[in-house]
Amino acid sequence: MREGASKLLAACSRREQALEASKSLLTCNARILALLSQLQKMRKAQVLQRVGRRPSEDVGPCLGKVSLSDLRIPLMWKDSEYFKNKGELQRCAVFCLLQCGTEIHDTDLVMVDRTLTDICFEGTTIFNDVGPGFQLRVELYSSCAMEEFSPGTLGPRRASCLGGSLGRSSGKKIRAAFESAAVCGSSGRDAGSGSVSPPLSPHLSALGPKYNLLAHTTLRIEHVQEGFKTHDLSLAATEDNPFWLPLYGNMCCRLVAQPLCMMHPIISGQLEVKLGDDLNSSENVYGVLRGQSLLCYQNQEDQESEDKTLLVIPIKKDTVCMSQRDPVHCQSIYISTQRQGEDVTYTLTMHALEDTQRWTEAISQHVYNMSQWKPCCDQLMKIETQSSKKVIPVKQGSLYHEIVTPSSPREGLVVPDLSVEIRTLLSSYYKESY
Repeated sequence: MREGASKLLAACSRREQALEASKSLLTCNARILALLSQLQKMRKAQVLQRVGRRPSEDVGPCLGKVSLSDLRIPLMWKDSEYFKNKGELQRCAVFCLLQCGTEIHDTDLVMVDRTLTDICFEGTTIFNDVGPGFQLRVELYSSCAMEEFSPGTLGPRRASCLGGSLGRSSGKKIRAAFESAAVCGSSGRDAGSGSVSPPLSPHLSALGPKYNLLAHTTLRIEHVQEGFKTHDLSLAATEDNPFWLPLYGNMCCRLVAQPLCMMHPIISGQLEVKLGDDLNSSENVYGVLRGQSLLCYQNQEDQESEDKTLLVIPIKKDTVCMSQRDPVHCQSIYISTQRQGEDVTYTLTMHALEDTQRWTEAISQHVYNMSQWKPCCDQLMKIETQSSKKVIPVKQGSLYHEIVTPSSPREGLVVPDLSVEIRTLLSSYYKESY
């Protein structure tokens, strides 16, 4: 994929094509580095196993899904640039690279100039098989769209003129790059099925537009929230750079996590439940461990209806599960938890030792999963998938466009100066709220 993106970049004749090809090449390089890092960890584990030092075999927490959507980055243009339309029109192509472990995604490319006050990336990005200790890195890349662009496919006459227009040494380097691209393309077409195409020339990567890291941030489990939330950005460039954009310093998005332990039933089977020390309260039920509850039904068929629940035993992060040999029965499980603010102990009894061990391990693992995923297990969050219906693109904008701005004032009317009011509203609009 990297080789194909490089050849495509060398063959682009329009800047829009080159921007997309260069973005694909950058994404491929990031994926290669992530996979190489994962391969190095696997080799290290193999070496430790050979020398007798096996890695820890402790059972870890369950995996889950992490979703990032509604990504929005506000901009802060100067008053003279936005309202009075003064100065040179700066236009940049931007996109975000989202990385969580070895899984990497990129957003669509967005063209940004001073007519926009927010960089909006549509769609939902979902990362699968993610642990509670995930680190989701968001990187914002920018490329100045006003820079000179040299197409990858030039005619013989234009290629021969490069030496005179750019200087002899520069012209020779660029001509060599074009010739190398032509050689790679022709050798790939003529090669047999068992041959390997030659490596790409290093000059090919210098043909297209360059993306530079503008800002970045890392999101973790403590940033997960059901609604829209603001996060701080770390700037990686200064105003002197040609790809610079006046960032407000924040990024808004919706970060949602779904642990697998909250999405499916964990274990089910026949149980004998006793509440406290009252022997008369013992009852045979069909139990289902799901979410934050152990649901008890009269029989297996009743679990299809929530109205037929006989007893609901809370299973939370601070629940204590212990098994102990009972002289009368085979073995019992004691669950200490809180119900309506009071400490309550439930006794679960099985008549088979295998069932007791299976239920004990399942409940203990479930409690451990909830303690690691923290607030993500308080309730099952909803992941909004991208709509299949194509959305008609509209002009981007935010608070600036919701207020009457002096873009086209009528004759004879005095346009008020809204700069102070706009800044005050923006500060309160993008202020982080929990």
